[in-house]
Amino acid sequence: MFKNTFSFDGRIRRTEYCISFIIMLIFRVSIELFTESNEPAIIMVLLVLLIPMMWFTLAQGAKRCHDLGKSGWWVIVPFYGLWLLFAEGEAGQNRYGSNPKLVSDGISAG
Repeated sequence: MFKNTFSFDGRIRRTEYCISFIIMLIFRVSIELFTESNEPAIIMVLLVLLIPMMWFTLAQGAKRCHDLGKSGWWVIVPFYGLWLLFAEGEAGQNRYGSNPKLVSDGISAG
């Protein structure tokens, strides 16, 4: 789990996507809480951290789209990320790679 987190290649399971979603949600709430203080230094640090967190979120979403056999571009559709939390991935290998469920369970996907 959590290999190549900033890469847009491959597929991930719902579990990894859900954990990624929770991490980003916690980060977003933290930003909201800390930016209320109006401290320029804190706001600047959080904005700098926001860029890699957004990349992380988009990459994880794209890989989850790949698990469904869809293009990673679907991740930019509003509320599609919520669907990704519940949708079952394609069984077996697809054009984006091996089934992450089989790979993580130690079963050969070939």
